[in-house]
Amino acid sequence: MRLHEKVSVVTGGGSGIGRAICQRFSKEGSSVIVAEINEETGQETVDLINKDGGSAALVLLDVTDINSVNEMVSETCERFKTIDVLVNNAVAFVMGTVEDASEEDWIRVFKTNVIGYANCIKTVTPVFRKTGGGSIVNIASVSAFIAQPKFVPYNASKGAISQLTRCTALDLASDNIRVNAICPGSIETAGATQVNIDLGLDPVAANKALAEEALMKRMGKPEEIASVALFLASEDASFMTGTHIVVDGGATID
Repeated sequence: MRLHEKVSVVTGGGSGIGRAICQRFSKEGSSVIVAEINEETGQETVDLINKDGGSAALVLLDVTDINSVNEMVSETCERFKTIDVLVNNAVAFVMGTVEDASEEDWIRVFKTNVIGYANCIKTVTPVFRKTGGGSIVNIASVSAFIAQPKFVPYNASKGAISQLTRCTALDLASDNIRVNAICPGSIETAGATQVNIDLGLDPVAANKALAEEALMKRMGKPEEIASVALFLASEDASFMTGTHIVVDGGATID
């Protein structure tokens, strides 16, 4: 039970990687706040955890709204008294070339993927300080350091998350707050499938091509990202901060 009696907040916990993280953390002893803008999917995650004997609650959250973030932190502390782990996972998928993307596209992707992460870190940090530290896990992407066709806004936002991770790790180390990131490759999620559809691709053919890019010749599963998130959140990673762990089946090894 690597998160025994810990309290974890997972943004975007209603589906995909976020849901897998919520479920894995619960199985390792953590009480989980499913912080989600979509009430239906967020409640589904909560119901799955509670049915399995865990402890979870839904808090509606818009990470782009600092007032919503403040309310989420206050409600979590009122319910569970503290917060020990923050997983920044909420995401906006905004694709296209630099010519395709509108100003509104850029604002939307950065408000969610970067400013949203920063809002959560800013608001949770005082809680961590009161209890002597905490762990922050940012979900970045291999898109942070590779170029992909027609992915400019999304990739730029994920690159920013990498620097956000490094800089906040530096600033918060003296408070015993660790900040690390995971860079997933191609993972089988509904969100990834929708991206392929939005790009005009056949989802089955696209997934097959993505699988071929990995040395392991398959796409990853959300549960495999959850395992890495658990490691970074736990004391097993107590001497790690400012790091980025790539989980992509070897797709970007070169």
